[in-house]
Amino acid sequence: MKAARWHGAKDIRVEDIDAPTPGAGEIRIKVAWTGICGSDLHEYLAGPIFVPVGDAHPLSHDKAPITMGHEFSGVVTELGEGVTDLAVGDRVAIEPIFSCDDCAACRAGLYNLCDKLGFVGLSGGHGGFAAYSVVPARMAHKIPDELSIDQGALVEPAAVAVHAVRISQINVGDKAAVFGAGPIGLLVVEALRAAGASEIHVVEPSETRRAKALDLGATSAIDPGDTDPVQAILAATGIGVDVAFEVTGVAPVLPQAIDSTRYEGQTLVVSIWEGEASFQPNTVVLRERQIKGTIAYRHIYPAVMELMRQGYFAAEKLVTKRIALDDIVAEGFETLVAEKSQIKILVEAPD
Repeated sequence: MKAARWHGAKDIRVEDIDAPTPGAGEIRIKVAWTGICGSDLHEYLAGPIFVPVGDAHPLSHDKAPITMGHEFSGVVTELGEGVTDLAVGDRVAIEPIFSCDDCAACRAGLYNLCDKLGFVGLSGGHGGFAAYSVVPARMAHKIPDELSIDQGALVEPAAVAVHAVRISQINVGDKAAVFGAGPIGLLVVEALRAAGASEIHVVEPSETRRAKALDLGATSAIDPGDTDPVQAILAATGIGVDVAFEVTGVAPVLPQAIDSTRYEGQTLVVSIWEGEASFQPNTVVLRERQIKGTIAYRHIYPAVMELMRQGYFAAEKLVTKRIALDDIVAEGFETLVAEKSQIKILVEAPD
């Protein structure tokens, strides 16, 4: 079967590999759609970040080259021994987390904080940029009949956004800022709407993405190239926002996000970083502000799909391009680098 495999930075190849076979407790799925994530783009441009190179990942037991793709949906085609809660023909969205189930975080139910955390399609395993994938049955969540199978490929990134809002200190009626209106930033906007935020101020240099943020319910969309975003947010809110979400991974943005919050405000760092960032600690100390990180999600896929049934995170509003697997580098990764008007690109699996 065809699969897009990471060999190194700027070196993703569509190759023929053997189709996987499910073992005990696993399922095989015919992949339908897979989204290109910002994490995939980081691996393409500056990896390895999550991709294991040299030593195999302790849970996937794989190392580069690995088949990429972790935002995917598909149809169950085969059940491994012992799988009873799924059936051939079920449409599923994949929760692509590797966790050990044994460390302190896993025992506490916080499997996204596992000591050996990994992701299918980043840390090994059978990623979604392929015709078929095999995953543990517990990673598969049935897609409600009301949702399309391409909508299922958006469950994973939407789960990142919903989890970020859930673990923040945002309350109904609070004010928020979102720095970065890429796919995750826009999903955070929608998650904030669902959580009852009264104001959502978005900071984003792309005119197209600013317009999309407003379309999805943002109160304002600020161009940081024309306006000081901190001053604009302070002017709009009086004292700053309750929570700022940093979703860019761009070093100068982190102190801006912190400075946009009120006293006792919180900055939630959502993005994955390729390098270091700095800020003046007194800006946190003298206002008793908080900085908190978030990674992935936990125990959240059913809630995300229910929000989708209610109209949130709609594919028709977020997907800007659909491509074939053979075109994943030129029409996918390189397009995302060159065209900031793109939001979510979905890759259709080959037959």
